[in-house]
Amino acid sequence: MASSDVDQKYLGQFAKNVSHDNPILSAMLYKVLGLSVVLSKKLVRARRLRKLDTTRDTKSLQLYHHIIWLSREGLVIIEKSILPMVADYGESKVLAYKLRASFYHIFVLFHNQPSINQTAIPSFVASSNKGKAVDRGSIRSSPDFPLPLEGGPVRNPGPLPPGLTPVSIPKPSASFLLPAIDYIPIASSCFTEAAELADDLLSGSHPMRLSVKLEYAAYLYDCLHDGEGSRKLAQQSIRDVYNAQEGMEDDMFEDAAELVGILGKMMKRGLGTGATPASTPGQGSSGTPSTPRARNPSAVEPGVAPAVPSLGMQNPI
Repeated sequence: MASSDVDQKYLGQFAKNVSHDNPILSAMLYKVLGLSVVLSKKLVRARRLRKLDTTRDTKSLQLYHHIIWLSREGLVIIEKSILPMVADYGESKVLAYKLRASFYHIFVLFHNQPSINQTAIPSFVASSNKGKAVDRGSIRSSPDFPLPLEGGPVRNPGPLPPGLTPVSIPKPSASFLLPAIDYIPIASSCFTEAAELADDLLSGSHPMRLSVKLEYAAYLYDCLHDGEGSRKLAQQSIRDVYNAQEGMEDDMFEDAAELVGILGKMMKRGLGTGATPASTPGQGSSGTPSTPRARNPSAVEPGVAPAVPSLGMQNPI
């Protein structure tokens, strides 16, 4: 996401390179770099909380609130202070647009309405049980206080009896930080724009271009649940690396090799253990998996003696 090692590395390099020509842009890049370092630790912790037991309720919402707040502040810096000043910088421009898409990616994962999965921030549900702690981080509804269904429990309630107040659907607990809306359309638009800029301004083997495609593929799989589109994007990105003719420095080559390895895993994501994805350019020129031809057991190649079973073999192959 916005906290990947490659992004942080290039953020630091760009901030240093433009420190003399544009000190304001350099200061903003350093701010986003520091924010990304803090955000990366929060995201890793949030993933571990759900990786241990996906059915367990999160005990505290402070972690999710901090992630939303950091992402919101980073997005404000990107849109108001960095994007207007990176028009003349190719790599910096791609990185800025990629970071904008990354922050919206976080909003979709943790704060989208409707929620795409159980990782999103839950709603506040009050509890009146005495002697028990109030669980404000419960994603599942309490058996005593079930969450109202979409549209309310009654379609046409009519006039309510005296003293009965209308039942309102609880709002997400982080609504005071960020509006609870559907961020998928704007996130998809930002990823599309970042990918197009990367294709136009960077070579096929550039680490920043691969970073854009990698997170775009992860977004397609995790948020849009488009496994086929995610695998195709990862495969095309690897094909572009093989077809690139530009030279690379050693550090760029190491970054690109690491990202290509992750993209290779993305090609197999969701296929299962027995499935095989389409071949990469290093496996064949046609771009499709080759099917081995079945050999005729009775056929004998020229110059090769036929196999003779040894004594005692009942079913030689």
